[in-house]
Amino acid sequence: QKDEFFAQGHGSPLEHDQQRDFSGLDYFPENPSLRFEVDPERFDNPEEVRMTTSTGDIAEFRRWGQVRFFVDGQMAELALYQDIHQGHLFVPFTDATSGTDTYGAGRYLDPVLLEDGRVSVDLNYAYNPYCAYNDHWSCPIPPAENHLAVRIHAGEKNFPGVVGAGGY
Repeated sequence: QKDEFFAQGHGSPLEHDQQRDFSGLDYFPENPSLRFEVDPERFDNPEEVRMTTSTGDIAEFRRWGQVRFFVDGQMAELALYQDIHQGHLFVPFTDATSGTDTYGAGRYLDPVLLEDGRVSVDLNYAYNPYCAYNDHWSCPIPPAENHLAVRIHAGEKNFPGVVGAGGY
């Protein structure tokens, strides 16, 4: 469905010439070991944070909590942000594949708060922000606390011909 939307949708981040030549997005093979249901560490006083975007604008979020899990024997820790307006959880991040196998400015995740209070973090659903396809889109740049040293071989790979988000 995402490929069809990118190729033909009126809200697609692709330019018309990109849509014409578009043959689909590229993903790492699904990896069940990169699916986690973890207890989040909720912040007592969630602060509002301002993230710079790829176009120099500001996006506002609430710093909601953090999660920890192991990837290839290494501890990984991600801060969870909450969209101030819509309430959903959001994780912008980079990892050791950023700039080579994956988009250099980072990828995003949309973790799910489960009924039992845990958070579902499935790295297989890591996706590129729209600025990975078109520099006219404004996308939050992952903060330093979400720069992972480990390689995340899951989710969406780099898009051919990417120049970068505003030089990031």
